[in-house]
Amino acid sequence: MLYDSLYTKILPLADDITVYPAHGAGSACGKNMMKETVDTLGNQKKVNYALNQPDKESFTKVVTDGLLPPPAYFGMNVSMNKKGYDSFDDVLKQGMKALSAEEFEIIAEASGALILDTRNNGEFAKGFIPQSINIGLNGDFAPWVGSMIVDVTQPILLVTDPTNEEEAVTRLSRVGFDNVLGHLEGGLESWIKAGKEIDTVNRITAQQFELEAKADKIKVIDVRKESEYASEHVQDAYSKPLAYINDWVRDIDPKEHFYLHCAGGYRSVIAASILQARGYRNFTEVEGGFSAIAQTHVPRTQFVCQRKCLNNFNSIIKK
Repeated sequence: MLYDSLYTKILPLADDITVYPAHGAGSACGKNMMKETVDTLGNQKKVNYALNQPDKESFTKVVTDGLLPPPAYFGMNVSMNKKGYDSFDDVLKQGMKALSAEEFEIIAEASGALILDTRNNGEFAKGFIPQSINIGLNGDFAPWVGSMIVDVTQPILLVTDPTNEEEAVTRLSRVGFDNVLGHLEGGLESWIKAGKEIDTVNRITAQQFELEAKADKIKVIDVRKESEYASEHVQDAYSKPLAYINDWVRDIDPKEHFYLHCAGGYRSVIAASILQARGYRNFTEVEGGFSAIAQTHVPRTQFVCQRKCLNNFNSIIKK
């Protein structure tokens, strides 16, 4: 019973006190975080799994069990907090610098800046500046930027939908990426109008994937989390989570074609952009990801509750 637990002794504050989370759901700072952005302490005592532990040891165990190592950029953020950082006003002013296609190209070549395209995965796949990395604003933007780029000092040039420039610069700065050199004025359309080269992702529908899977023996790489893969996946697919792409990319045989998917397309296009930037092109990305594949007759494993999968992974970690 919560009333008899240690936490009623160390949390003597009134139940009607309002509490706010320090991080949101999906953050790499914890697990099983609620989506709500405000609650009362009394309700948290009732529903929060961490506060329903009998003692300190149990609390420590349940909160840390199964957590992955912190993203590499966390350490850099700590250093920034200690040493100081630029004023956000200065960061925003620099990031909001509108660059013509010619200026953008010159700065990219001279600075070695990473070209970060924040448009949605569908638009990116249709056309993008060669060597761009796609991390869309319409998903878990900041966490994936931190995991994929890592170095907060990395110079960045932005390609966004018009009017989204300020949001991109702001969200980058929130996780320490303050070195945005500017953005492409007018978005990709201005690049195309200037006659500049564009690249595309080889993308097919789930229905086409089904036809190709029937016609030949195929290799499939699933970039979802391990728990998502364990819950249900395409028969014989390989589990290669996006978070570990820097580890598994070296194992890819550039001569062997493969199909790439995630849950809905967000993460697989991130992976596709990274792969193409590194010279890997012998693959096909599946639009709509596993959600779309599940609507076809492509053979899949039997569904298992993700919560059970997480428990299984935790057991493995313990061993």
